[in-house]
Amino acid sequence: MDLITSQDGDIPLFVRVGDGNESDKAVFGKVLVEFKKQIKFDSIMVCDSALYGQENLQLIQHLKWITRVPMTIKKAKELVQNIEVEEVKDEDKEKRSDLNLESYTWKEEIVTYGRIKQTWLIVLSEKRQKSDLEKLEKQLSQEEKKSQKFLKEIQSEEFEHPQAARYKLKAINKKLRLLEIKEVELIETYSKKKEKIYKMISLIIKKDEEISRKTKEAGKFILATNLVEENKLEASEILITYKNQQSTERGFRFLKDPLFFTDSFFVEKPERIETMLFLMSLCLLIYNLGQRELRNCLKRVKKGINNQVGKVTLRPTLRWIFQCFQGIHYVILNGVKQIVNLTEERRFILSLLPASCQRYYL
Repeated sequence: MDLITSQDGDIPLFVRVGDGNESDKAVFGKVLVEFKKQIKFDSIMVCDSALYGQENLQLIQHLKWITRVPMTIKKAKELVQNIEVEEVKDEDKEKRSDLNLESYTWKEEIVTYGRIKQTWLIVLSEKRQKSDLEKLEKQLSQEEKKSQKFLKEIQSEEFEHPQAARYKLKAINKKLRLLEIKEVELIETYSKKKEKIYKMISLIIKKDEEISRKTKEAGKFILATNLVEENKLEASEILITYKNQQSTERGFRFLKDPLFFTDSFFVEKPERIETMLFLMSLCLLIYNLGQRELRNCLKRVKKGINNQVGKVTLRPTLRWIFQCFQGIHYVILNGVKQIVNLTEERRFILSLLPASCQRYYL
């Protein structure tokens, strides 16, 4: 399922159900072109790296876009390896803090790829760098244990031919990324049955070049946009706009929620699957419209409500609001209709919602 949502409130704007075997790279460009035919407003399309390919970039060259550059591209690998991101000037630190970007540094490069001129923003995230280096350390530690086991195995084995020993060594090294078992000497000797055999003496070495490459890449990623020259965005705007694409992920999280029983409906026809997904997307639309309305009202009145852990927030989820409204009952006593358990907090929340919601609670 392909989904396009707005950055403001995660409102679903476009839904498409496709073949489960199709590749994102093959359809993302076409999806964006189709979307722009149906909805006409000036917007920046933000996608993950599946969009970034020469064919897609040609397809969407008339659109404004920001996307991530896959590290499989040679130019991207070179930049991440060799470029040093800029030091932050003191006067910029406060500005980045206001934008919640204090842990990011970056450097811009003008690049032409797929015959499209674009800005590449090479970004270094301190938090991600720390996490990546910790993962690298853990991977190295795991490989050391694994390689010790392999070393013991190959040194104790008896081979009929030198080629068999070297073939086994090659197969073992394919399983290692950061370390390598190197042949020191191949000894010709005899088995207990007086047959000629070969035994390998080996040692473990680190792949310094690979470790250095991963260390340099830690915490770095590249964002690309065709907004250059007169449409140029500030580097901070590119980064913030890309980070906000999580709205689509939140939409998928909503659709995959166990409350929808998405793992347990069985239908025979693709048309019925499409219908189910359309109805679920309609639910997502209504849910997010309600959530956005409530959050905007809380922001306007500058007053928050308590979340699940009792902290005041201006951004509650509508799901939490539904939970807050459990235990309210509609009662008729002596012909008089009334709502019970409508506390002050619940009345306050209702005052922020449209009149139809208020009428529902009399």
